[in-house]
Amino acid sequence: MGKQLSFPDFYGNKVTLALLAEPFSKDPRHVWVVCRFNHQWLLTRHSKRGLEFPGGKVESGEQPEAAARREVFEETGAHVAKLFFIGQYQVEWQAERIIKNIYFAEIDRMEFKKDYLETDGPKLIRSFPNSIKDEKQFSFIMKDRVFIDALNAVRQKEWLPVTV
Repeated sequence: MGKQLSFPDFYGNKVTLALLAEPFSKDPRHVWVVCRFNHQWLLTRHSKRGLEFPGGKVESGEQPEAAARREVFEETGAHVAKLFFIGQYQVEWQAERIIKNIYFAEIDRMEFKKDYLETDGPKLIRSFPNSIKDEKQFSFIMKDRVFIDALNAVRQKEWLPVTV
């Protein structure tokens, strides 16, 4: 059993994060993938939001795990070697609820692409700033507890060294 907590996101919307096996929905329509490649974090530079981990919508008939792999490749050119389920979160925005599965991906290789769709392609970084909330280059998606708790979950599962 994991934990569940609620908090406001960067824009004041209610977010509920569950680091559980099956938290809110067995049919989430979005994915978000925390990626590592060669001892670095692999992000994508969204053309409007800034740096963030890859993610997006689950297409009709697609499983969330397949969507996670596809989104990572489309936005970064990276190939997922291993994919681990971290949890799920829900954002209550206006009259809508957006539910995302969160994954951790180990990347084994990357390839150059001419088109990264709505992103400007991959960005590798060794570490994150101490106060990411103050960093304008990062997307709002990286500025709430989902990011921090997802990284902590990855460390607790020992998918990463504790010192990262």
